[in-house]
Amino acid sequence: MNGYWGRSELLDEVLRRLKADDIRFLNLQFTDIVGLVKSVTIPAEQLPEVVERGHWFDGSAIEGFARVAEADMYLVPDLSTYAVIPWMRGETATARLICWVFTPAGEPFAGDPRYVLLRAVKAARELGFEYRTAPEVEFFLFRRDDAGQIAPLPHDQASYFDFTTDLAIQVRQEMVRTLQIMGVRVEASHHELAAGQHELDLAMTEAIASADQTVTLRYALKAVAQAHNLHVTFMPKPIQGTYGSGMHIHQGLFDAETGRNVFADPNDEYGLSEVGRYFVAGQLYHARAITAVTSPLVN
Repeated sequence: MNGYWGRSELLDEVLRRLKADDIRFLNLQFTDIVGLVKSVTIPAEQLPEVVERGHWFDGSAIEGFARVAEADMYLVPDLSTYAVIPWMRGETATARLICWVFTPAGEPFAGDPRYVLLRAVKAARELGFEYRTAPEVEFFLFRRDDAGQIAPLPHDQASYFDFTTDLAIQVRQEMVRTLQIMGVRVEASHHELAAGQHELDLAMTEAIASADQTVTLRYALKAVAQAHNLHVTFMPKPIQGTYGSGMHIHQGLFDAETGRNVFADPNDEYGLSEVGRYFVAGQLYHARAITAVTSPLVN
């Protein structure tokens, strides 16, 4: 194994960090075809064996993996994704590693969303490009009703960019700090248009790292909200008659050798290079197919 699933050069470093962070358990994570995080927990001391042999699981019960042919699969940790889970400390101190999914034949599983992205990243690299993204993630914070059920009642009455002194700003700052501890670089956070609606903006980075950080953000924000008896939803339209949530994704294409922004052309009327024009045209041409992947559900 090499490239993104290289292991020997990072294993010693991760083992040192496990000891320094006093980690007892490791969550081996991957996503199903709709982006939900799946996880299996192992004692931290089992990591060298898992790196060597993988961790086997039943893929037939996973969305997008669910065929008899996917019954036996194994996970191989990407050691570069090590991160402490801040809300799981003490006797149950836990860190996470994001994994690649492999078939019994030792081949990357074609239905692993992370591997699909890797293939696209490699194709761009062969053309001399590095693809980077920067998501802006919008979400609602809801409170629970007197019966403890999640109710569509926003916890505040603020609007776009409003400065508030209520629980919202405290929770948002805790969310940002949690993500920072997990290695996610947040550029900004603010209140959005609707009551109870917020946004976190992530820094631009290489596409696979950006996707990993977005997945991390989703479950980290849920954990922080739960600690305040709140509930986070990324549903596009949770409340009828008010603003919905989206996830704008800034995209950049750079020269893989020099880091030059290949979209830019200072001599063009709009500052856009020919490569940039083709990039936009390609996304417009394939918009229907892209939507099937990025927005597969009604809400």
